[in-house]
Amino acid sequence: MQTEPAGEALTNAGEEVAHGAPTRAPTPALDNATVATERHGAGSSALGTRAACACALFSGILYFLSFPTVDAWPLAFVAWVPLLVAIRGRTTRRTVILGCVAGFTTNVAGFYWLQSMLRTFSGFSPVFCFFFVLILCAYQGARTAFLAWLYGRGTARGWPAAPVFAAAFVASEVVYPVLFPWYFAASVHQVPLLLQVAELGGPIAVGLVLVAVNLALAELVLARVARRRVTAGTVAAGVAALGVSLAYGASRVGAVDADARAAPKATVGVVQANMGLLEKRNSFDEGLQRHLRASDALFRGGADFVVWSETSVMRPVMDDRYTQDLGRVARAVAGPAVFGAVIVKPVSDARRYAFFNSAVSSTADGAVITRYDKQFLLPFGEYIPFGRQFPSLYELSPNSGRFEPGTSLDPLTLRLHGEDHAVTMLICYEDILPEFTNRSVDRGNPDLLVNITNDAWFGDTPEPWQHLALAQLRAVEHRRFFVRGTNSGVSAVIDPVGRVVAHTSSFKQETIAAPVHFMRTKTIYERIGDAPWFGVALASAIAAFVRRPARRRGSTASV
Repeated sequence: MQTEPAGEALTNAGEEVAHGAPTRAPTPALDNATVATERHGAGSSALGTRAACACALFSGILYFLSFPTVDAWPLAFVAWVPLLVAIRGRTTRRTVILGCVAGFTTNVAGFYWLQSMLRTFSGFSPVFCFFFVLILCAYQGARTAFLAWLYGRGTARGWPAAPVFAAAFVASEVVYPVLFPWYFAASVHQVPLLLQVAELGGPIAVGLVLVAVNLALAELVLARVARRRVTAGTVAAGVAALGVSLAYGASRVGAVDADARAAPKATVGVVQANMGLLEKRNSFDEGLQRHLRASDALFRGGADFVVWSETSVMRPVMDDRYTQDLGRVARAVAGPAVFGAVIVKPVSDARRYAFFNSAVSSTADGAVITRYDKQFLLPFGEYIPFGRQFPSLYELSPNSGRFEPGTSLDPLTLRLHGEDHAVTMLICYEDILPEFTNRSVDRGNPDLLVNITNDAWFGDTPEPWQHLALAQLRAVEHRRFFVRGTNSGVSAVIDPVGRVVAHTSSFKQETIAAPVHFMRTKTIYERIGDAPWFGVALASAIAAFVRRPARRRGSTASV
């Protein structure tokens, strides 16, 4: 057992009270013990410092291995266990350090592809990009440190450890801002039965089921190490969470599949032209011809409409005449289409021009009828933060885009065989933002979700596959078919229970022809969004600062 450097004697003296021993009249010694417990955590650590750091590092590796691309998804049930054992009984400060180790490890392993992306779009030197990636991974990894801080504070104030950790997990996923969003739930993107609770609470509901199992297993480990009784409630909660989730999934998969079979049907053709980054900018006509040839083959094969990728029409068109200029493209398609375009307008500042990353829908006779402009732009790739306020920043990063965000969440209209269908449009990484997608779906009440993306700037790395896995949950959350058209992969059609019906490879010219059904429903998550999770995050914050009343304290030894 490791001894804490200061105040340990007082902490140990007060453990009887902290762990639910018979209550005695308060004395000055016990008051001091309570103070020491708040400073140093509840109980003693089962591990030395080096072993604890190794466990935190191991947790970070397990998290990464369970995540998409490696896809060792069963590890998601144990990924948190080493960290939970490591932080048990630590001071809040040391708990935070261990959280940093775990989070940084996960991010460095999972986001190494940021190096090439930054190099391509910022124009900075490789050395600068390397250090920037390390800083970014440290910041993003601090999400786990934030979780650990809430846990350390909450348990030190006498709140039971398992609920405190679960609430801290929720707070870390819903409150902590990250540049490249991800959710623990994506670890089980290949297991539809575990995804179905997303219609109730989004990705956090799925992640909480996994966390509950981790807490149960960690409790078994800690009880054995401490030679104490297992806290049955923690283990039972983990077993119940997994069992209920699987049972719910089994019932909902069948019901949703039946709803889909009864809904109107069409065949979508998805074109993946695989234009390189420089090709897209320097060979406008080649990109257009690839899309047109592939679309012609898809329509001849029975497709009812086609979806192209983000900025598939790369030659910029002016904002005041985009319907005419893009109408010429639409007439060449010779069928209903949704495609990406670059629309430009003059501005009066040092940029001279500002661009919109847009999507339009067109009819079979070539009329451009609706438009959507991307709202969540990629920093440095599409804009420089504060670049509108200080346009001279673009002189420091000449490769960064000069795009402006859109303002409307109105859906696109897809006209098929004389009938209009509402399409919620998501461009690039908007499809991995659950709350944003929720607002868009609420606004448009669509019967189809479509995302257009260009992930070529990340190279042939795990990023396109991670992007797809994170996006899959949007189909479950809203019980719609979800079509993804990408430039270089991974293009896909996802059904309303989260199964990938068809997908392309990465960095190949390919097409998809797959059935979709036009469905409209209102899920619980669509109605309430993340509001309950913000409530849980608030409770976690309160537990971090408010001491649990002594008369209500039970054992905090369990995880």
